[in-house]
Amino acid sequence: MKLNRLILSAIVAAAAPAMIAGPVIRSIGDSTMATKKLDGQNPERGWGHMLPGFFSEEVTVDNHAVNGRSTKTFLSEGRWGVVMDSLQPGDYVLIQFGHNDASNKGERSTVAGGDFDDNLRRYVNDARSKNAIPVLFTPIARRKFYKDSLVDTHGKYVQSVKDVAKELGVVCIDLNKSTTDWIKGLGDEASKQYFMHIPAGTVPLHPDGRKDNTHLNVAGARIVARMAADSLAARIPELAQYVRHYDLVVAKDGSGDFFSVQDAVDAVPDFRNNRTTVLVCPGVYEEKVVIPQSKRNLTLTGRGDVTITGDNRASRRNFTGDEYGTYGSATCYIFPDDFTAENITFANTAGMNAGQAVACLTGGDRMFFKNCRFLGCQDTLFAWGLGRQYYEDCYVEGSVDFIFGPAHALFNRCEIHSNRAKGYITAPSTPQGADYGFVFLNCKLTAAPGVDNCWLSRPWRDYGQTVYINCEIGGHIRPEGWNNWRKPEREKTSFYAEYGNVGPGAATDRRAFGHVLTSAKGYSPAEILGDWTPAGSNF
Repeated sequence: MKLNRLILSAIVAAAAPAMIAGPVIRSIGDSTMATKKLDGQNPERGWGHMLPGFFSEEVTVDNHAVNGRSTKTFLSEGRWGVVMDSLQPGDYVLIQFGHNDASNKGERSTVAGGDFDDNLRRYVNDARSKNAIPVLFTPIARRKFYKDSLVDTHGKYVQSVKDVAKELGVVCIDLNKSTTDWIKGLGDEASKQYFMHIPAGTVPLHPDGRKDNTHLNVAGARIVARMAADSLAARIPELAQYVRHYDLVVAKDGSGDFFSVQDAVDAVPDFRNNRTTVLVCPGVYEEKVVIPQSKRNLTLTGRGDVTITGDNRASRRNFTGDEYGTYGSATCYIFPDDFTAENITFANTAGMNAGQAVACLTGGDRMFFKNCRFLGCQDTLFAWGLGRQYYEDCYVEGSVDFIFGPAHALFNRCEIHSNRAKGYITAPSTPQGADYGFVFLNCKLTAAPGVDNCWLSRPWRDYGQTVYINCEIGGHIRPEGWNNWRKPEREKTSFYAEYGNVGPGAATDRRAFGHVLTSAKGYSPAEILGDWTPAGSNF
């Protein structure tokens, strides 16, 4: 996929939200906690690698844990000094060692009740000297069974962590107990699916397979990270407000269940009655995403700057030699009922002269988009379905007919931005007899510098409806406002109306046709959306 890099850079820059500073969590420890390399489709993860997916975007998780380190070598190699140099008052320091301290390798082994305890005291006291908040963790359990019983491989090291925590008045999270109970509950065979038990020929990094009872895979690390986050919330109330739980996480850095949005969508259970939540972590996801009707009750939540983007266009030909057409050009297709997206940018970067190139095609009922962005040129947002769609605090940008389709759609407090002169904002194909088509409530109609001669709408089909209520309309809108698409008869069958708008493009005395309403009755969100109030909406 070859995207227009200049356009994409502008998308990323414009989409970046202001970050609100929150707690900083720094972690030190061994391989069971460490951030892993992703080469060769490596499925190994430390639980510290997965921890960011359980906190809100205000929290910074800075993982310094490293494979093979003990309390001794983490100090002797200067790694603790690096952490100390970065510590600020109020930072949290998560400390988990034991696996390598308990080994027989002299360069890293320590003695429980001796130098192991002394090293833990050093970490705690050093952190406190910087007015940081240390938290001790017992090492996670190994998956070692003997005659259906789980064998303890850490012995006195677990008790040492508890003893030092009690002595110094430090919060202690007993991950050893939590993971022991978890592994025991699963049993010998079932617990393998959460550790690095890899069949030969399935992972490029390990062509001959691997049987590792110490290190976790993606699924196992996610579970242990959740244990850690929930324990932190229970023991440290100040952190509880930042803890989040999502069913699935997408992240390019390997801290989620999947690297792509489509893979996460595919994993969502079909026709689930309960809501499935998917967190999409920062990044530009260059992929075509298709969310089928069976993935109902789905929420996609973006964290930070998240863009799903493509550069397809209607005129491009597929492998059969046929043109994709308008319907086939979209970056993202969303068909299920009760779908929610928040803080996500949907983009098509085909460019100004590409013709029809859809960023997002929406086809369900009770669809809610909050703080989302839809970026493109011609035909940006295809509101394709006949159901109700609600867009709150969103941004839609395009040139020609860039909001179009038959949907019953309300845009509330949105910015509608024209990026080309002589364009058309909407092209509704509202069915005959429908109560509503496109309604813009409290929106701003803006334009790029030099853009003018734009129209509020033209009816794609005979009965198209577009209404603007209490909007701020820029001077790029032509005085005639409405265009009949060279079909004068549609002036009688379409329904175009305005009420309470302000701004240089809001004057109605020269409108070509349409209605000037005497009140906003019938156009409140509750009236437009009927018996549906989107969860999390603000109207």
